[in-house]
Amino acid sequence: MSDKINLKIDNIAVSIHGGATILEAAKKINVRIPTLCHHEDLCVAGNCRVCVVEQVGSDRLIPACAMPVAEGMEIQTNSMKVRNARKQIVELLVSEHRADCTRCYKNGKCELQELSSEYIVGEGGFIDLIAYKGFTIDNFSPSIIKDDSKCIRCQRCVRTCDQLQSIGALTVAHKGEHMKVSSFFDKPMFEVVCTNCGQCVNRCPTGALTEKTYLDEVWSALNSDTKHTVVQTAPAVRIALGEALGMPPGEIVTGKMVSALRRLGFSSVLDTDFTADLTIIEEGNELLQRLKKVVKEKDDSVKLPMTTSCSPGWVKFIEHAFPEYLPNVSTAKSPQQMFGALAKTFYAKKMKIDPQDMVSISIMPCTAKKYEADRPEMRSSGFKDVDYVLTTRELALMIKQAGIDFASLPDDEYDSLMGESSGAAVIFGATGGVMEAALRTAYEVVTGREVPFEGLNITPVRGMENIRETSIKIENVLPEWDFLEGVELKTCVAHGLTNAKHVMEAVRDGKAEYHFIEIMACPGGCLGGGGQPIPTSPAIRQKRSEAIYREDELKPIRKSHENPEVVHLYEEFLKEPLGKVSHKLLHTHYTERNRY
Repeated sequence: MSDKINLKIDNIAVSIHGGATILEAAKKINVRIPTLCHHEDLCVAGNCRVCVVEQVGSDRLIPACAMPVAEGMEIQTNSMKVRNARKQIVELLVSEHRADCTRCYKNGKCELQELSSEYIVGEGGFIDLIAYKGFTIDNFSPSIIKDDSKCIRCQRCVRTCDQLQSIGALTVAHKGEHMKVSSFFDKPMFEVVCTNCGQCVNRCPTGALTEKTYLDEVWSALNSDTKHTVVQTAPAVRIALGEALGMPPGEIVTGKMVSALRRLGFSSVLDTDFTADLTIIEEGNELLQRLKKVVKEKDDSVKLPMTTSCSPGWVKFIEHAFPEYLPNVSTAKSPQQMFGALAKTFYAKKMKIDPQDMVSISIMPCTAKKYEADRPEMRSSGFKDVDYVLTTRELALMIKQAGIDFASLPDDEYDSLMGESSGAAVIFGATGGVMEAALRTAYEVVTGREVPFEGLNITPVRGMENIRETSIKIENVLPEWDFLEGVELKTCVAHGLTNAKHVMEAVRDGKAEYHFIEIMACPGGCLGGGGQPIPTSPAIRQKRSEAIYREDELKPIRKSHENPEVVHLYEEFLKEPLGKVSHKLLHTHYTERNRY
């Protein structure tokens, strides 16, 4: 018996699996049904009713996103009844929406604006209610601005915060006309459990949730005659920036990005991948030292499993949700913050620049990086290590503002000194990438041999599965690591904070035993970060992931410890991993925070 369901949509026959929705069936035959509350990453809600369609033989319109298909259905998506209903629904939404579109950060990229242009022609039929509502704008967070006057109550952000991230920083409060998306006791986002991950921003269809932008401050620095502007670019930016500038997902635009940054006027164009390699050296050695203390010295005070600390959203999450496991978090700073500390010490000295005259700017796929740069711990250079953080979207906007034809730019190379990187650093942008980079180095340090995977590709830690476990047996080790002979190194990779929660609960409850855990706050890792181009979807994240691994394959150096600039940095400045200078500049501590 076939499990296919046969129906007609706009008189076009379609066959689809049972349990599919009308919306899914319409997509199969390229019939567009507008939506607002629906998102591919989230469960069905049916809140906005913009997707209503007409079923022949029924008096009521039905929501296409929530209604399962049935055998013999006949659906009309563009009848007069449907068009009138959609028009009125959009008009109602606009009547409660502060429509100052020309001054809105989401102007031209707002889903409500797009529907308004399609369905509202001439004067609307409803009174503008904005003047009668006491809306507030929360801009206290260094990462996210929440503007209630632009919220259409679709609850995408609420479902994102709850389902994808298991945080619950946003929820629905009150009922009826007083209903609103709120935080705990309506406190500012900065004062609640929000991890600044920005996944709510990526899924908000309007300008109700946006990243806090520092474009004016960066333009001011670029136009200053007295400031030396140093910019760093994260691994995931180079495989997504093109999307915001008219290119298809998965385009590698590293060289054009470097060229654009020079055209914008940055004094030094450097690479966060350099300090991603450095992170692997420091974090890898930290893991090996912990293993030595636990396995050889039987030191119960040393905590395993060790977790990565590159994702600031994850760090803030564990500070709130699992503070008892803060000793398990690697003390190594993220690549962004390592770079900032070195830029205003090592780099400034080499280039004979007064760090007081340096402005350090990072281009990140992540809104939480804005919060991370503001943390009081991140001033080990004697200054604020990273002055301003821009998202991938903000860099794209700068390029447009400057009138640069991005597609026609030549491919440039990063400046030297802190611009060289390995393929291991590039894959930091994908979930599992930090783990793979660390294993490439740690295994070789202990055994003197490359990891036993073809082409250095540790495929068991790759992929988009929620949680991935793997183990590597360590054999034939070098004499100084004889205590690790025969040890089966157990690792775990998780992305998205809901999955992080499951992993940490399993560790806490004794249901899982690992040595090393990589956690990224965002779905897909940094390539799905809250500052990446919108829209995001599983298919888009997959294309970005494929691009990252292609970039890795193209690199002449693919192991962090073989990066010659990193080797030189240790010889000239840091001296040794986990040494005195490293601890001062490259390592930090984290803070226990209240759950509410």
